[in-house]
Amino acid sequence: MLDVFKIFLADLLGQQLARKTLRLHRDHVCALGGEIIRRLNLDARLRKQPVVRVLTESLGEDGGPLIYPRRSEAEQRSFDSTCRKLHRFLLNSKSPSK
Repeated sequence: MLDVFKIFLADLLGQQLARKTLRLHRDHVCALGGEIIRRLNLDARLRKQPVVRVLTESLGEDGGPLIYPRRSEAEQRSFDSTCRKLHRFLLNSKSPSK
């Protein structure tokens, strides 16, 4: 999962986004990683699947999973924006399948 996140964040760096925007995406990626780990701990069946598959199935055109603990609607929308961007990135690139 970290390999995918590193490549994604490096791609964002290459887009020359504002520092604040990059930090926001980084924080959202950390929150997503935490949510994936939380789900893996709760569901033993998910632990048997490749992590990248679990990650990909958690993302979609409408964003990412609801983050825990609950956040405001604005924070969730911002998080979903990063998740949509990561989803498009995964669809358009050949990322490591670890």
